[in-house]
Amino acid sequence: MRTILAAMLFLLALALPGHAALDPAEMLEDPAAEARARAISKELRCMVCQNQSIDDSDAELARDLRAVVRDRIRAGDSDEEVFDFVVERYGDFVLMTPPFTPATWLLWLAPGLVLIIGGGVALLVLRRARGRAETRLTPEEEARLAALTGPETADRG
Repeated sequence: MRTILAAMLFLLALALPGHAALDPAEMLEDPAAEARARAISKELRCMVCQNQSIDDSDAELARDLRAVVRDRIRAGDSDEEVFDFVVERYGDFVLMTPPFTPATWLLWLAPGLVLIIGGGVALLVLRRARGRAETRLTPEEEARLAALTGPETADRG
């Protein structure tokens, strides 16, 4: 039983999200500046991984971007200036949350449009199905159905 529990804990530890191992030489001396650098790094997308921030990525490019962020902070840039510098070099794609601009309208509005269109299609399908369910047979059709199915089913209706 203990072996199973140990194996489960080991597998659970493997499933936990990994974080990029920061090289101690990469870290800033000032804890407040390092906290700023980490916060900024969490908002920048790794261009290699694309679904991870540069703070979580072990890719070489992510390491380089973390160094750029720390260099800009050492140079005295504000958070906004650091973001502007990185966006100027890599474009809006580098931001984990892109801005709401004409270039990204489709990105931001597509989920809502899909829901609206899907809801409209669902309503049309339901209305058509309800319309079909309310269809009644004419007396001629009922007589023909009774003739085809036999007299025993005519009594059930």
